[in-house]
Amino acid sequence: MRPSARYRPLAVLLACSAVLFASACGGSGKPDASGNDDTDAPKIELTIATFNEFGYEDLYREYEAQHPNIKIVERRAPTVDAHIKNLETNLASGSGMADIEAMEVSWIYKYLAKADQFVDLRQYGADDLKDRWLDWKVAGATTQDGKIIGYGTDIGPEAICYRRDLFAKAGLPTDRAQVAKLFADWPSYFATGRKFKQKVPGSAWYDSAVLTWEAMRNQLIQAYYSNQDRFLGAENPLLKRTWDQVVQGSADGLSARLPAWSDAWNQAFRTDKFATMACPGWLLGVIQDNAGTYGKGKWDVADVFPGGGGNWGGSYLTVPKQSQQPVEAARLAAWLTAPEQQVKVFKKIGSFPSTLDAYDDPQVKSQVNSYFNNAPVGQIFINRARNVILKQHKGPRDGEINQVFSAALARVDDGKQAPDAAWKQALDLADKAANTRKGS
Repeated sequence: MRPSARYRPLAVLLACSAVLFASACGGSGKPDASGNDDTDAPKIELTIATFNEFGYEDLYREYEAQHPNIKIVERRAPTVDAHIKNLETNLASGSGMADIEAMEVSWIYKYLAKADQFVDLRQYGADDLKDRWLDWKVAGATTQDGKIIGYGTDIGPEAICYRRDLFAKAGLPTDRAQVAKLFADWPSYFATGRKFKQKVPGSAWYDSAVLTWEAMRNQLIQAYYSNQDRFLGAENPLLKRTWDQVVQGSADGLSARLPAWSDAWNQAFRTDKFATMACPGWLLGVIQDNAGTYGKGKWDVADVFPGGGGNWGGSYLTVPKQSQQPVEAARLAAWLTAPEQQVKVFKKIGSFPSTLDAYDDPQVKSQVNSYFNNAPVGQIFINRARNVILKQHKGPRDGEINQVFSAALARVDDGKQAPDAAWKQALDLADKAANTRKGS
């Protein structure tokens, strides 16, 4: 899901043998062929805690029409941070969580370590449903001992967005198929950027060292943690090699040094400030909104991502054990994340589906974006999604540790700190975050 988007909670098993998510307790017992409950089922209210925009409003009304005994109430936080603060407070106090809690992808790893406070959705048929999703999406909400605590919503498969006019100015190919051949891996991406800078010294190659780091770091087999949740730090040469590549890019002038989501970053889309960026599907709308008429026909998107696949964004729906109606909460979460509903959300707000059947829907696979030179973005991002391999284990403090390294890299990119000093400071702060707060 895009950074302007999602979050939720639940508990208490009902005294019936509910094995599949579609099983019903109460009333006359069984759902009909459409999954609807009998009208004499007890009336209940289900709460769902989200953040920003999930695009679920119409789906709530549809579900209520199918299940007359259910009323859905959404608690929407304005930001991810506000949602996490609420979730943490209610989790610690033992009360106040919603029946369904949305969980942003970069933070769910923290709660996998607290899986005992969330319903294992295998109790409600998750094993029978998990083939709906890309395997790496399911893996992101699965504990090492096999518990599944979340159903996948959207994802953010990454391609490369680029400025055709600036590529032409640098003598680089502009056709998206030819552009894709330039970026087989990160060394070739940086090397092409250095050639670009020689021809077009007034423009940077990419927008931000931090966002480039994020894309590269996510592809590592190991980044901050071992598979046993031990902070690796300086023990991981791959992390340091990635750092050095991005730092060298800044030294070579490849970065436009723009803090993401800042006013300067937003305004830069209406200038020739930079030529490429790591680009999940939801970012196309951000580019179009910021660049306006200036960027139409200048921006394009290539079906490639250096080093294979990458994902930036997406969420899950979880059910906390605080919920008083886990059967119905799990059922609603499964319905909201089914392929049919994911296609509806995609059509409404552009959140890219994580379910395989959605990729066969013409509304998804045949989507073309006229702003980006009629790029076949539906097929491009389906291809990119299938290329993601979730190899990296992320420990419980992964999000906080990444903030530490991102802040350090931003200081280097901005010329405020030497790379070696920033690296050492980041290691020290990350070690404290990983080791001195394990119990919190």
